Amino acid sequence: MPDVRLVTRAASALTGIVDEIKPDQLDNPTPCGEYDVRKLVNHLLFWGPSLEGAARKETVPPPADAESELDLTGGDWSAALRALVEAVATAWARPEAWQGGTHMGGPTELPASLVGGMVIGELVVHGWDLARATGQDRSWDDELLGYLHEEVGRFAEQGRAMGVFGPEVPVPDSAPMLDRVLGLTGRDPGWGR
Repeated sequence: MPDVRLVTRAASALTGIVDEIKPDQLDNPTPCGEYDVRKLVNHLLFWGPSLEGAARKETVPPPADAESELDLTGGDWSAALRALVEAVATAWARPEAWQGGTHMGGPTELPASLVGGMVIGELVVHGWDLARATGQDRSWDDELLGYLHEEVGRFAEQGRAMGVFGPEVPVPDSAPMLDRVLGLTGRDPGWGR
């Protein structure tokens, strides 16, 4: 089991990024191919309750209306996303969240430690997507990125088979750890530079 504080650090970075997104940036493209900023925020809001429930060993199915686009014209979306990310982090900061099996919004039981790694990946990688799309320069600590690199390496092929990750982007072994994580997820670390 990883240091449970890793999820809190990943969430804190994401909420800091969310706080800096301007309303006129919601239509900006992101490195996550099919999403602009608005759709990526929607994605995080859509799946957040399932990720939080998974930490409590509760199956929380995503809404039936498949990632319908929310109205993000008001400022409420950032407070809602910040609160949801914090709730996910709080749920996964408990050691028992990482033990046994759990469900991620569906009937298939997965090892809780695998789902926890996916949650941290979701927070960091989509945080990077949003930061890059909105011109923010953010970084994550080496311990968090080292853990995430190992975890993403464990489920990257499965993620590609499910269509969650694109084809691996080759990144040199000497590249920064964040770049190596991004390459595993099918992202170009140089996107938008």
